[in-house]
Amino acid sequence: YALHHVRSGQEAVRRIQSLRPDLILLYLGLAEIDGQEVIKYLRERAIAPIIVIAVRHEESLKLSSLNSGAHDYLTEPLSLPELLARMRAALRSVSATQDEVFRVSDLRVDLGRRKVLVGGIPVRLTATEYDLLKVLIHNAGNVRTHRQLIHDLWGGTQYQDAVHLLRVTLSHLRSKLRHDSMQPHCIVTEPGVGYRMRTEGTAYPRKTPEKARQHA
Repeated sequence: YALHHVRSGQEAVRRIQSLRPDLILLYLGLAEIDGQEVIKYLRERAIAPIIVIAVRHEESLKLSSLNSGAHDYLTEPLSLPELLARMRAALRSVSATQDEVFRVSDLRVDLGRRKVLVGGIPVRLTATEYDLLKVLIHNAGNVRTHRQLIHDLWGGTQYQDAVHLLRVTLSHLRSKLRHDSMQPHCIVTEPGVGYRMRTEGTAYPRKTPEKARQHA
């Protein structure tokens, strides 16, 4: 594992969008910020499973952490083998939900392997372009507003400062996904509102409820 160490909950909140981790280990004994608030904040901005590590075992604290969005809850002292086992289990659960392929027109996106193909040809996207595409796919058929997309990609960035960046990012993404100029683009603009991913001709295998579940 490649570990990115942050020294406080506030630093985690600041860096989560740039780090985009596959797994979050959160020590609950944070002095400068409430750990439950950190969990809620991270849950809103990351799809990574969160494993909480606490110094005491209290049923109410455990339930509160899990209800706030934590994936697992461990108490100290804990062994390294147990921690690694819990980490592997959390990562496997995410891999299972991401083993999906989205298709519309000549676009194919393998969400599990982060592969994007247009007309069978691999397309290289930046991290932000891919994240934008993924958000639109997860909301396929529904309009995602400018404000929602800005929040999804950059968190607390000032709205007015990010509108231009969003439009530029989406323009670059569209140009990379354009294979046949005669076909309608898969990303549709809703003037004055936002964008949506077209679903006409979509082949997107959905998980059954039993298999469905919810990225140091």
